[in-house]
Amino acid sequence: MRVSISNHRMAALLLAAAAFVTSACGEVARTGRSPAYLQIESLEGASGATPDEFGATVSSDVLTLVEQDINGQKVKVPTIYGDIGRVSFRVGLKDPGPTGAPTTPSSLNAITVTRYRVVYRRSDGRNTQGVDVPYAFDGAFTVTVPASGTGGAGFDLVRIAAKREPPLANMAGNLGGALFITTIAEITFYGKDQAGNDVSATGTMSVSFADFGDPK
Repeated sequence: MRVSISNHRMAALLLAAAAFVTSACGEVARTGRSPAYLQIESLEGASGATPDEFGATVSSDVLTLVEQDINGQKVKVPTIYGDIGRVSFRVGLKDPGPTGAPTTPSSLNAITVTRYRVVYRRSDGRNTQGVDVPYAFDGAFTVTVPASGTGGAGFDLVRIAAKREPPLANMAGNLGGALFITTIAEITFYGKDQAGNDVSATGTMSVSFADFGDPK
């Protein structure tokens, strides 16, 4: 009977060890084959209505009244703007080497970022696209981040088309849709190092949607 209990304990220990090794291998596998990785140094956004006012969060106006001079009269014209983001990257090495003799990155460690994906999520779990949150989308740009130094680019954070689709279109004029939708935009950037190994990095930003008061 004692032998049986001992065997069961040994089996449990072996299973636990196997699970740990499998988990560790999974973590290593997810980091990819590249010896370098992509760091997001900064991630900011701005409302299309005020494109020079970047910040860590974005208040996205679903409909903006813009004053225009038409036939000599000042008229407020309903206008839709897409919202913009900008990102700065840096390259890091997975094996930086010892403190006294750090590894020097080479030109092969430079990373070229070519596309990104934006997904909106709500903290209350209501995440049906086109109903609770805007549709996710893919975009493209090309920027090469040097092995030493930084590189950055601008990108679409909220598409103009999204403001003509539910749920954002229903919010315009406060005529029946939700008055306010708060989301976390998850932005994943994809690229390759100069040896062709896949690299990616993900950042997040708070984006709140409403028919805000319009700038003068």
